[in-house]
Parts: sequence; structure tokens; C-alpha cells
Amino acid sequence: MPTGTDASNWETHLSSLHAPCRQKAIDFFIIQAENNKHECPPATQPGNLHAHTFYSFNCYGYSPTHFALLARRAGMEVAGIVDFDVLDGLMEFHEAGNRLNLRTVVSLETRVMVPSFARRVINSPGEPAIAYHMAAGFTRLPDDIVSRSFLQRLSEQAAQRNREVINRVNHVLKPALIHYEADVLPLTPNQNATERHICQAFARKAAKVIDPEYLAKFWVDKLGSAIAAEDLPESPTLLNRLRARTMKQGGPGYVPPRPESFPSIDDFNQFALACGALPTLAWLDGFSDGESDMDAWLAASGACILNIIPDRNFTPGQPDRKLEKLREVMAWARAMELPVIAGTEMNSYGQKFVDDFAAEELKPFVPVFQEGARIVYAHTVLQRAGGFGYLGHWADRHFPVRADRNAFFAALGAHCEPSREIKLAGITEQTSPDELLRRIDASCVPSIGTF
Repeated sequence: MPTGTDASNWETHLSSLHAPCRQKAIDFFIIQAENNKHECPPATQPGNLHAHTFYSFNCYGYSPTHFALLARRAGMEVAGIVDFDVLDGLMEFHEAGNRLNLRTVVSLETRVMVPSFARRVINSPGEPAIAYHMAAGFTRLPDDIVSRSFLQRLSEQAAQRNREVINRVNHVLKPALIHYEADVLPLTPNQNATERHICQAFARKAAKVIDPEYLAKFWVDKLGSAIAAEDLPESPTLLNRLRARTMKQGGPGYVPPRPESFPSIDDFNQFALACGALPTLAWLDGFSDGESDMDAWLAASGACILNIIPDRNFTPGQPDRKLEKLREVMAWARAMELPVIAGTEMNSYGQKFVDDFAAEELKPFVPVFQEGARIVYAHTVLQRAGGFGYLGHWADRHFPVRADRNAFFAALGAHCEPSREIKLAGITEQTSPDELLRRIDASCVPSIGTF
């Protein structure tokens, strides 16, 4: 660990694979903030609600703690993480948010089987009946045996798919052979590997066993296209090409989906609801057969939130079909009174830390994204304080009309923040919406220094 007051040295440890190092690093920045008379930027900027952390690959290596600090520095009003198949970052991210007075949301993403769409491609290209699906607003790890077992199965299914991919690709990339436990898992903080970790492992093994003079030729032979010297030994270009040529559909490492490979969408939603989270529809681009019928897809998905990755759905200054589809789905969500959250993923090299919300194409949607973020954060707050939220008996009793429900949760999310959540201690399902807003409005907010 670094010593002294060199912030740049401390910051590198915010994404250490070792939790105690991350804890000491954030302690350093909290102390720095408390001793500084300057304040952080106001928390008024639209946030990133879909940031993968190093628990399921972040292209910058950010841990939940590191992302929280950077989000607070950026003035994000709400920040959210999402990881594939695990909730390993849940407690860490919420704790960092509490210490930084940052509104936080935790989501989980996986792939599911959708039996009613057996012949239709949805948002997993080329794979009928398979969908990327989410749940947003987790506040706790599963506390019943059924939910714990379900979460464990997600991790085990992912690991099995990874082993199959490695076995297939090993045959192609000889002599750069890798082993899942020895070469891939050490790249992760808690043994939840993805295809991107596997690509890193292959690139590093090739650099180790192939003479540097012949490394470029090795990759040309294996991938079928030229590799520039600056892309060795493991540039984003090389890793992306390796994944596309060997692991995606048509590649030798592609593992066709089987019913036992993924949970059903109904089972996933049941798990999410048991954990107090909100089933969330993950929209790709609107071009597939499944996404061309959003009413049917929404009904099949069981979702009450819509997640969008805006950056991949428009080209600045160039109106095109992608932008048309984005506008169409935003108009549809508005008509359906469906809250929308947005983010950039950050699990592929080159993706932004936060969307360019100043872009002309996105400006009209900023209020919608902010409202959606506030709604899911407010759900998180109420789940944490009282065990109820956007769905369920309390919300149905007070807000049978979806527009009224959205307005209340957006208002609560705008007025609340971690430093005020103490005002909600002791609330129950008997607490009225007016009482909740009164408690929050009557509280005061402490200032916090610069980071």
C-alpha cells in the first residue's frame, strides 16, 4: 500500500483485487475530503446506471469502490453498477455510496430462455429465444435458500460455459493453451470470469509461449487478418478480434445455447422479486424480430423498467435508422409509462465513462433518464429502510395509476440521498407517501469535501 498523501498512488489501489487494499484507499480519500474546505460538484448530472465493474469485467478495471468515487467526482446524481451473473459488488458499492453521499443503484444482468419467443431473435443476435435480461434495485443478497441456490446456479452455469469455450478455443490456439483455474480466474476478484477475461488469458499465454519475433504471425495465422505491432501483446483491438473470431457465433469456440445453459425468464424474475429488485427489460437496438414487437416483448419479459445503452444507438450528427429506433422506443416507453434508465456498460474497450448527454440526439431524453434513475434509487431507499418499494402491496394501494407512482418515486429520489436516509428509519408499509416525503424534506444535508 502507498503511504503519505500522493492521491495518484492511492487511486491505483481503489481497483485492487484485494478488498482490504480498496478499503484503505477509500479511507484515504474520505479523510482528504473531510480535511478540505472545497466541495464536490453538485450532484446534478445525469449518471451512468449500467456500469459493469471488475466483478464481470470493466475495460478500465474499475472496482465498485473506484467507480463510486469517480461518479461522485463527476457530479452524477445517481450511479449504478450491473454485473453478469453475480451480486458480488452489491455491498461494496452501496457502502461506498453511503460514505461518499452518492445515490447508488445495483443491478444484475444475465441471459435467459424465453419460451414464448422460441422462434424469435430478441436482443442476443442470432439466438432465438435467448435474451439478455436484468433486474435493478438490489439492496441485499438473497436470504432464502431458493434464491441463494438460484444465484449460485447462475455462477455455475457461466463457469461451465466458460470451460466449454476454453476447451474449443484451445484446439485452435495451440500452443497458447490456457487452463480456467490457473490462467483465467486469477484475473478476477472473486472467480466470476467472462469471455473478455478468457481473451486476456489467451493473449497473455501467447505472449509467454511464442517467441516475440513470431507473435504477430501467430495471431495472423490464427485470426486470419493482419495484426499491427502496436496491438501486441494484448491491445483492445487484438482482444476484440480474438473474441469475435473465436467465441461468437460462427467461431470455433461458440457454444450454442441449450435449455440447461440459462434460466427461464420467469425463474429469473421470481428470483429478482424475492430479493426486492425490479425486473428490467434490456433493449438492444429495435431491429430484431422480437424487439420490433415491444408490446409482446414487454408482456413476456415481466419487466417494469426499461434499460437502454444510448451510445450504441446513435451516431453524433448523423441521423440514421439507429436514431429513429431509439426515438421510437423512447416514445413507446413514454406511452407505456415505463421508467427508463441508461448507461454505457464499460465492459468493452473505448466505451465512455458516462453518456454524452449534451449531444443533440440525447438532449430530449435527459429528463426521462434522470427520472428513471430517481425512481429506481427511491425504490432502493424504501427497500433498504422498510422492505417495500416500487412493486408490491404498498405501491399498489397508494399508486394504482402508473403515472402517479412514477411521479412519487421520482420526487422521493430527487429529494433523498444517503445522508438523509436515516430520516426513514422505522418506516413500515403503514407509512404514507406524504409522511415519507415530509421526513425527507425536513432533513438537512451535510457538506462533503472535494475528492
